[in-house]
Amino acid sequence: MATLPPVADDAARRNLRVGLMAFAGALAMLGLGYASVPLYRLFCQVTGFGGTTMQATESDAARAATLATGQKISIRFDASVPADMPWTFHPSAPTDTITIGERDIATYVARNLGSTPVTGMATFNVTPEQAGKYFNKIQCFCFTEQTLQPGQEVTMPVLYYVDPAMLDDPNMQGVEQITLSYTFHRAEDPVNPASNGTN
Repeated sequence: MATLPPVADDAARRNLRVGLMAFAGALAMLGLGYASVPLYRLFCQVTGFGGTTMQATESDAARAATLATGQKISIRFDASVPADMPWTFHPSAPTDTITIGERDIATYVARNLGSTPVTGMATFNVTPEQAGKYFNKIQCFCFTEQTLQPGQEVTMPVLYYVDPAMLDDPNMQGVEQITLSYTFHRAEDPVNPASNGTN
């Protein structure tokens, strides 16, 4: 059996090492590509970046209520659906004035105008963007997919509060209204069509 000269053997080992490193780098980039969306979503949920709202527990809401100062803020509600979504979707009321720190509830109404069941998932944000980390949802239809049967109309609640910590943030000075926006998109993986869509 022929053996490679030492120089050729070293070159083959280096080429193999470079090839393995390139392969490992390609795998890492592929993994990062798949992980980037959930990681970005997690980053936004933790920091409120881009107007992403926070998810809160009942105990968080109770703590915020003890800090409520009686100051009010206006909340505007916005709703939309893309052209390929055969739903009507709108807030029950366009605005509400709430007490900062106290729980409040808003409702949105969706109706399936199509002839087949449609499953949707709501994306959301608030403006101004810096309000995202202070807008806390305790319960929301946007946490799960919603399936509406043909002609079905549902009223979907969101239980929320605005954290009194916003009053100490210089970036929130002068903010008199926060807009909560939802857009319903078709879900990629429809849930059981027998679901009533009122999760």
